[in-house]
Amino acid sequence: MAGHCFVVPAYGHSPYLDDCLASLAGQARPSSLVVTTSTPFDGLEAIAARYGARLVVHGPNAGIGRDWNAALEHADADWVTLAHQDDTYDPGFSAAVLDAAARHRDALIVFTGYAELLDGKLRRGGLPAIKRALLELGFLGRECVRSRSARTNSLRFGNAIPCPAVTMHRARTGLRFDESMRTNMDWAAWLDLCQLDGSFVYLREPLMTHRIHAGSETSSTIGSGHRAAEDLQLLRRLWPAWIAGGIARAYALAYASNAAAEPGRSARS
Repeated sequence: MAGHCFVVPAYGHSPYLDDCLASLAGQARPSSLVVTTSTPFDGLEAIAARYGARLVVHGPNAGIGRDWNAALEHADADWVTLAHQDDTYDPGFSAAVLDAAARHRDALIVFTGYAELLDGKLRRGGLPAIKRALLELGFLGRECVRSRSARTNSLRFGNAIPCPAVTMHRARTGLRFDESMRTNMDWAAWLDLCQLDGSFVYLREPLMTHRIHAGSETSSTIGSGHRAAEDLQLLRRLWPAWIAGGIARAYALAYASNAAAEPGRSARS
């Protein structure tokens, strides 16, 4: 098994799923396409068929972590992108990712920058400035980092690696998301990958568009306090307790500030 696969873990009836699938089907270098769901609805099969996607229904509906793991289980290629149903991908995304993987034969993950779509307004500046700064703590201008310390440094102050922009190698990573978490499953997974031999590859060009909206799970977990608790849990893996607590409090203040200024947006969507 080789090549690349987009898997879309669809949840509920997203009004943006058609746009997502159209962008995946329109890749300049075609990839296989799978839609997985634990919450099927009338018409989903027709939507998947419209874009040549294989539809897999699984159960039970047990949260995002379980949905993502089920998506990985049904991928049919070595390289897998978990494409979020509200996002869209530039036509050159899969080609750029696979070319980068060919340049770096030990890559565990390849990830790109992204544009943000907030309230219908497109921001094409790549990753937000704070995320770019966090990543450069490890990458220092490089496309690829191999040392465990460099990879960990890029995640030390928070999760700047955008999950929908990540393509992972299934066999090298053996990746499974923590199903007990509601919001930081990806950050925890990248930290686990820092302990493996291999490299992280970062393509700075924004090759996908991430939609931010009030109905997202990110917004829900911030409002419920789950994100703050999970931030602290992971920061304690990286720092002494008193430093971890200080960083977590700074994030909590940022969430509150951003929520007041732009409802539906988080500091680390």
